[in-house]
Amino acid sequence: METKNFKRVMVWELPVRFFHWINVLTITTLALTGFLIANPPALQSSAEATNLHSFGIVRFIHFTAAYIFFFNAILRFYWAFVGNKYASWKAFWPFSNKLWNNFWHVLKIDVMLLNEDHPDVKNISVGHNSVATLSYLALFFLAAIQIFTGFALFADTSGWWLPKLFSWVTPLLGSDFMVRTIHHISTWIFILFSLIHIYLVFYHDWLEGRGVVSSMFGGYKFVREDRVIKSKKLPKKK
Repeated sequence: METKNFKRVMVWELPVRFFHWINVLTITTLALTGFLIANPPALQSSAEATNLHSFGIVRFIHFTAAYIFFFNAILRFYWAFVGNKYASWKAFWPFSNKLWNNFWHVLKIDVMLLNEDHPDVKNISVGHNSVATLSYLALFFLAAIQIFTGFALFADTSGWWLPKLFSWVTPLLGSDFMVRTIHHISTWIFILFSLIHIYLVFYHDWLEGRGVVSSMFGGYKFVREDRVIKSKKLPKKK
């Protein structure tokens, strides 16, 4: 049986890992508080309504998480230009034959349950596989929709200039109702994506055995030595 040598390779840099886990916390917080805001529970209290601040606290938490999510997205956008090749915007460029070849390979893995003895093993990605790449592109677009619609809903009651920059979104979409509906539907898409993402991460971790799960904590994956050698650029001849 052939023995394969693996090397420990830094794939996800610290800022990328921070971005990921901050997103986990903020999206979870935004979803939970957002559902409370959309469907507030009945107040089971004999106190005067003006003395009840619980709903105001929920809104404060929601808006605070929204600001963190927004600035975290800006930092990730910046890191796409200064980070390593796995974080670079080039890794998300969808117009390449290599990406689409890998895309069909990953679909075979996920749907047909082929293992790494399949001849397409050379297509196993070091960073994001192509399905993940295209999914994250769609997710970035969805995040933009959430930011635009969320700040548009907040603009009328906010005294700060930042949310008011998005006040044009409501007239564009026609009404507050439409903005709120799109914001709500996008939240459910985020939840669906998260469930599929968690399943596939653990599935590929079990299938490939390269530290996919732990890599988002420590940054390292285990990569076959021949893949590492091939991925290195050869020095120019003098």
